[in-house]
Amino acid sequence: MMGTNSLTDNQIYSLISEFKIDAGIASVKPFGSGHINDTYRIVNANINGHDYLLQRVNHHVFKDVPLLMNNLLNVSRHLKQKIRSEQNVLTIIETRDNRPYFKDDGGNYWRVFYFLKGTKSYDVVTTEKQAFEGGKAFGAFLALLADLDVSLVKDTIPNFHNIEYRLANLQKAIDTDKAGRLKEVAPEIGFIQQRSDAMSEISRLGRSGVLPLRIVHNDTKFNNVLLDQNDNAQCVIDLDTVMPGYVAYDFGDSIRTIINTVAEDEADVNHIGLNLHLFKAYTKGFLQEAKPFLTESEISSLLKGVLLLPYIQAVRFLTDYLEGDHYFKIHFFSHNLQRVRAQLALVAKLEENQHILGQIITKTWQQLKV
Repeated sequence: MMGTNSLTDNQIYSLISEFKIDAGIASVKPFGSGHINDTYRIVNANINGHDYLLQRVNHHVFKDVPLLMNNLLNVSRHLKQKIRSEQNVLTIIETRDNRPYFKDDGGNYWRVFYFLKGTKSYDVVTTEKQAFEGGKAFGAFLALLADLDVSLVKDTIPNFHNIEYRLANLQKAIDTDKAGRLKEVAPEIGFIQQRSDAMSEISRLGRSGVLPLRIVHNDTKFNNVLLDQNDNAQCVIDLDTVMPGYVAYDFGDSIRTIINTVAEDEADVNHIGLNLHLFKAYTKGFLQEAKPFLTESEISSLLKGVLLLPYIQAVRFLTDYLEGDHYFKIHFFSHNLQRVRAQLALVAKLEENQHILGQIITKTWQQLKV
């Protein structure tokens, strides 16, 4: 068996033995590119049997893992009642004592899922087919959960997309200037402050009841969709941030990760552009699946979400930069500042083209309603 970084082979086998896995194990290998949880693929010695994913839940990020796992159980059970397919919904494997997770002697939480064979994910969207299928996947995910009681799903990271909360944290970082970097970021702070009121509109519309509170994914980057070998969507994964929120959050976060023609930390902001073909394809797939439950107010909020999500990321990156880079992993000094500038440049580019983006959303919605 290959080594697994911080865990010994014996530790891995001991953890696996706590779960209802009645299969010979050919190998266990580190899996995926996630930065929050540690994940290992358990390869079944029987090629016709299930493979599994063993995952350590980061309890420093997710403070209440039992609550998180209760969310996951409620959501996955609801999805399975409608989809009835192990290939299209995450399946949680219980422990020997019928729990959805195992807590080891070091206070770490572990869980196991079926590994969905024949699937793949992409960190970067390169084709309209991929974008369309990603839109379908997240639109269907929201549609399937639209009738699940919102009270059954709790906040795993409170205020995750609450821009008013994020702006308040930024102001504290500005006031404190812990790392002595405030003098470097006056233009970025000015850009953010000029838009703070407009960017808070989704929060205001939610509080007033204009936007219905839904169960949403909250982390709709494209690699959280599994596709088959023909790039057809199979399953939405990484459900740890599934919480009450607004549809505009999920739509906006997806667009943030597919519309940018360069990386989110591009050093030369002049290279940042918009891939409108991918935007149009994603929008069509998303609205095609989500149309049965969406309200007109939610349709109107989608463009606001497109502007808001890169703005939120910039606020978070800047807060971390001012506080000394303690939250996001950085690969060089001022990496967070580079991220801030790239995300704000994306916001500016989206603002310049918001009329075109809005027309695409409206036209697509009207065509689908016919």
